[in-house]
Amino acid sequence: MKLATLRDGSRDGQLVVVSRDLATAHFASGIAGRLQTALDDWPFHAPQLDELYQALNEGRARHAFAFDPVQCMAPLPRAYQWADGSAYVNHVELVRKARGAEMPPSFWTDPLMYQGGSDDLLGARDDIVCASEEFGIDFEAEIAVITGDVPMGTPAERCGEHIRLLLLANDVSLRNLIPGELAKGFGFFQSKPATGFSPVAVTPDELGEAWRDGKVHRPLVVHWNGTKVGEPNAGDDMTFGFPQLIAHITRTRNVGAGSIVGSGTVSNLDRSRGYCCIAERRSLEMIASGKPTTPFMKYGDTVRIEMFDSAGKSIFGAIEQRVVPLRRRTKGAA
Repeated sequence: MKLATLRDGSRDGQLVVVSRDLATAHFASGIAGRLQTALDDWPFHAPQLDELYQALNEGRARHAFAFDPVQCMAPLPRAYQWADGSAYVNHVELVRKARGAEMPPSFWTDPLMYQGGSDDLLGARDDIVCASEEFGIDFEAEIAVITGDVPMGTPAERCGEHIRLLLLANDVSLRNLIPGELAKGFGFFQSKPATGFSPVAVTPDELGEAWRDGKVHRPLVVHWNGTKVGEPNAGDDMTFGFPQLIAHITRTRNVGAGSIVGSGTVSNLDRSRGYCCIAERRSLEMIASGKPTTPFMKYGDTVRIEMFDSAGKSIFGAIEQRVVPLRRRTKGAA
């Protein structure tokens, strides 16, 4: 099943069911008006949404309309939690090596994770707004999951049962702000602005054989200013699967329905597959020559993030964002 949230002038938008080919949609208001409503009672709402999904795919839905990703908010425009991991530990090792930092052995056994802002999540076509190019604007192409309720202490082997939906994410980073924040010893905050998400979220069964071991075994395709820069396989070199990331959170707390958990930047040891964030490219340059040459994003730059099935069809729709300056309000402006 594929779900999206359309703009309607409210904070949380309108839930729609989207056809498998992303061509048509149907309002789910007779079942659940908001995605969070569906997640709060998933065993009740999911079968009804799936019935509508089947009717839509078979051309039987009476009020279907053309699906337009430009009209999409994030599937969850605001979430109870956005927790982003760093499951591709080879990426962490590379970035640390570039700055001459040792890799603690625990990083291979204990997931890294930070708590991001979840009150302002961006739709797939929303601009990346930044006050200064000097902040070091970087995209980060990731996979993410949306959970149901997960009780504290749930072991990893049971956490997969609580994954409701999968989606793509662009976890924007402001690289030049990160060192100062980490030096304070309290982690990311200003260096992690609003995150963008794919227009569509899908249930795990939509991925077929590509969804196994709590990982998505498909390439994640990234274009920067129209040029393909990365196509790593999201299932390869993922040290921690999503059940392990969720279990990391539940060690000390309950996880509420509507929580989003990210994989961190997708990265492969095979560097010929390119990169999913500029920082990785710059790290390779730093290791090779002692100086990075690839710049971070500038105003007007675009990034496109998409994943395709084995038949070449888009699974989640594309994240396609443009970097723009912050337009500050003038005195007396509405």
